[in-house]
Amino acid sequence: MSNTSEEVIFHAYPQSPVAEKVRVVFGIKGLDWRSVEIPRLPPKPMLTALTGGYRRTPVMQIGADIYCDSQCIIRELERRFPSPTIMPTAEHGLMWCLSRWTDGPLFDQTVRHVLGAAGDGLDKDFAADRGRLYLGEDWAAGLKQANADLPHLVSQMRAPLSWVNAQLSDGRAFLLGDQPAAIDAQFYYVVWFLRGRWSGGPSFLSEFEQLLRWEDNIRAIGHGTSSIMDAGDAISRAHGAVSIAPTGVAGHEPQGLSVGQSVTIRPDVNGGEQPVVGTIRYADAQTVVIERSADDVGTVCVHFPRAGYRIDTA
Repeated sequence: MSNTSEEVIFHAYPQSPVAEKVRVVFGIKGLDWRSVEIPRLPPKPMLTALTGGYRRTPVMQIGADIYCDSQCIIRELERRFPSPTIMPTAEHGLMWCLSRWTDGPLFDQTVRHVLGAAGDGLDKDFAADRGRLYLGEDWAAGLKQANADLPHLVSQMRAPLSWVNAQLSDGRAFLLGDQPAAIDAQFYYVVWFLRGRWSGGPSFLSEFEQLLRWEDNIRAIGHGTSSIMDAGDAISRAHGAVSIAPTGVAGHEPQGLSVGQSVTIRPDVNGGEQPVVGTIRYADAQTVVIERSADDVGTVCVHFPRAGYRIDTA
């Protein structure tokens, strides 16, 4: 990409399963992108300078537009780089509906599975951070229960994996046919996490022959072409750019949002995270964009999905 204002800057760390989902989309689209490696654990001061407090992984930056959550990131990648598409069939809505399950109950179950299987071998700081994020305030008890329930959790993973295996049983290369789609990335990252972070993962997955073939096909796609960028350079890039986010609020707005209104936004689960404060720039059924200014980054627009996030008015 010759125009630096259009460079895709990806803030993540290599071990992040959700970042792997987006990296697969980079691969499907054959994109060049800049990689800013962020810490696995808070504090993440360079990241939260851009987002206004959002600390989850990953975050994508293009100029002065900051995209939080993989839902939002993948939608924007398809909008900006429509070819090759990650929506090769007409069932766009059904794919997004299914992704709410892969990103919600299925991923949450996999996190419990991986953390529970690690038991006392899990790094204490990592356990406390991720346990609080995914298991709530009583995370220690939840982690202990997950360890005790591991055989049950394994049994619960077999059903969805068998469904995927059956979907691929006609020899198709990807879940929807010959072309990779968003739903491939949205399911693959869960399998990638299970295989890489649970010692029993490879043995467990060996039952599903068609899924193994599909995994090989996804891995062969790659991650596009990345190059390293310093976090300070990414902040400077934002400071020197102007957001291209639209301005307005779509009809049928259930919360009565209006342009310029002060709001806070946070994930719709109590993970103990700092809300992001700003003013409404744009909102519709899919997305909310807030504008915020700070000395270090200038004026940026931070994009969130509507699904899974809570907007509170001041």
